[in-house]
Amino acid sequence: MSKIGWKENRSIYTFLRPEERTNNKTRWKENVVAYTFLGPALLLLSMFLVIPSIMSVYYSFTDYYLLTPDMRKFVGLDNFINLFQDPIFLKSFVNTLEFVVWVIPLQIGAALGLALLLNKQRKANTFFKVAYFSPVVMSLVVISVLWLYLLNPNEGIINNVLTYFGISAQPFLTSPKQAIFTIVVVSAWQGAGFQMLIFLAGLQNIPGDVYEAAQLDGINKWQRFIYITLPLLKPTSIFIFITTLIGAFKLLVQPMVMTQGGPVNSTMTVVYYIYQTGFTDRMVGYASSIALLFGTIIGLVTITQRKLVKEDED
Repeated sequence: MSKIGWKENRSIYTFLRPEERTNNKTRWKENVVAYTFLGPALLLLSMFLVIPSIMSVYYSFTDYYLLTPDMRKFVGLDNFINLFQDPIFLKSFVNTLEFVVWVIPLQIGAALGLALLLNKQRKANTFFKVAYFSPVVMSLVVISVLWLYLLNPNEGIINNVLTYFGISAQPFLTSPKQAIFTIVVVSAWQGAGFQMLIFLAGLQNIPGDVYEAAQLDGINKWQRFIYITLPLLKPTSIFIFITTLIGAFKLLVQPMVMTQGGPVNSTMTVVYYIYQTGFTDRMVGYASSIALLFGTIIGLVTITQRKLVKEDED
């Protein structure tokens, strides 16, 4: 390189250098501000999610008993082997799957039906929105206790209404055959209001011109629902399905308050069994192995669902 060319490059370098320094300082200040705001959230996330998750994975390979923490030993895969020989765990897993299979179509169907009713302009729409959404913001414990009174075999309002119409009183929560389906209905009633608002937002984003054009072509209401409403609601429906699926797998409060997992473990769910094993029986190592296995299953189901949705969209 010639001396003149070197001087030209050097002058360009010295000219750009202050701007680069200013940009670096600006970026550094922005990063400091960003991490300052994120710091408390990251700290809480680490304390209550990341660290407990790592400890749970470690404990799942030990025989950790809560009252003798210093005597825990590494047992390898023994906890996971015992899981598949545990009749209560197997029963709880089947109960959870049964709950998921029944509650998803019932809850999503009810939410979509309510959204379709509220999508039309009516004077009382605001009142009904609040009425349908109010169970979502109420405590699950309060709702469970309320339904306990309503479903009481002897003095419950529901059985009184049934006997008034000549139908015999039903055991509901005290029957091994009816208990899980009763909890399905209660859970769907409690959660449908949330999905209803999401469906309602999706319906209101559908252009009215599409329906007007379909009506001019002589397409009836049912055909408009099948060929216009449902396809345009597909992204909303996928979101609702995935969130409802994950929420259904985490069923805990309703069986804990309403049936305590009974009768005859007919409403024992995996999450409730984890709670009982870890906090009632104090077998933290065994409970951690259940949580790790169940979390892995939910993760695989969610990933598979997302991949199937992406392939369908492509």
